[in-house]
Amino acid sequence: MMLLLAQVESQPFFRWDWVFRNLDDIWDRTVEHVMLTLIAVTVGFVISLGLSLVAIRWRRAYSPITWATGIMYTIPSLALFAFLLPITGLSVLTAEIGLVSYTLLILIRNIVAGVDGVPPDVLESATGMGYTARRRFLEIELPLALPVIIAGIRIASVTVIGLVTVTALIGFGGYGFFILRGLGLFYSSIGTTQIIVGTVLSVTLAVSVDLGLAATERALTPWARKKVPA
Repeated sequence: MMLLLAQVESQPFFRWDWVFRNLDDIWDRTVEHVMLTLIAVTVGFVISLGLSLVAIRWRRAYSPITWATGIMYTIPSLALFAFLLPITGLSVLTAEIGLVSYTLLILIRNIVAGVDGVPPDVLESATGMGYTARRRFLEIELPLALPVIIAGIRIASVTVIGLVTVTALIGFGGYGFFILRGLGLFYSSIGTTQIIVGTVLSVTLAVSVDLGLAATERALTPWARKKVPA
């Protein structure tokens, strides 16, 4: 044990040479992490939008929908993947089913809250101008609800980016691959280097995506910007 500790202390904490030797692998894992996140958030948004329309049209459906998606949200990711493995195996589908399930509650709540937040007088004016219910939703309610909806997408995206690392346990983890492999070599500088690389890149990606979506929200909703008093 003392010999092992002495070897650990003699090694550098972070190995830049390992990083430079594995740039191609880091890039491949970056693409994998981004693609898993993009697919999960896109599919989750499409499903959430459909369920939200049902909840808005039939208000009694809102509670059952949020109850069901809330149950899915509370299931630990490891338990969910373990349940899915006998059915879908070690596949991207297994990873995406788990990732998508964690976006639904967040997105549904924000979509419904955004639409409900549209001022009633605006809706009355649109109806008075001859807007049909469908046209009013697409041209009035949905655009005015965008700030709240994009806020939900931001939360869902950051959540998924963090959860993608867990999918390394089934072979599709993006940056989680480095974290998992590093844990197996924890008492070596290469192991700590991989853990740091996977963690830092995952956090960096989450912050970058969040800032990018915030900038998108500002560009799409200029009317929602707060005016600073002179």
